[in-house]
Amino acid sequence: LVSSPGSGKTTFLEKTLTQLRSDGARAAALVGDLATDNDARRLANSGAPVKQIVTVGMCHLEAEMITAHLADWDIEAFDYLFIENVGNLVCPSGYDLGESLRVVLLSVTEGEDKPLKYPPMFHSSDVAIITKIDIAAAVEFDVAAARASILAVSPEIQIFEVSAKTGQGMDAWYAFLAERREQMAAR
Repeated sequence: LVSSPGSGKTTFLEKTLTQLRSDGARAAALVGDLATDNDARRLANSGAPVKQIVTVGMCHLEAEMITAHLADWDIEAFDYLFIENVGNLVCPSGYDLGESLRVVLLSVTEGEDKPLKYPPMFHSSDVAIITKIDIAAAVEFDVAAARASILAVSPEIQIFEVSAKTGQGMDAWYAFLAERREQMAAR
């Protein structure tokens, strides 16, 4: 998961982990931040195994960091492993973490043009999640313009509109994850 700071990435992940675990899925998360373990402590409320990666000033995670933090986990024991990257739309776009799916989040409070301003991040992602959709009208966010900006950069990207707070659109996200998991298991 990649996004700007404040996009709702941690709340979205907390809700996702909680739902997956309540559905019987085995989910875990690695969380990257410059400092503090605030997000890891918050995500632990989901009941999922969580580890914090403190980058000490680095603006992104690197594959070696992921490998080091997975060393004492049996990753085969998980159905889903989420990596929440450092909040940044620039640096993480150039680093392959071995993820099978890159998900970029765009909050309605950020503006419709972020995909055009930061095209590498949206171009390198498989899925775009427009977050905080429940307040789109209040902040005069043009959903159609945002979708057009995303698709202009990445025409094949899958787009979801969600509110982790109200649950709007989250069921479609969960269904997508389950379908994607089934496809990967069939390989």
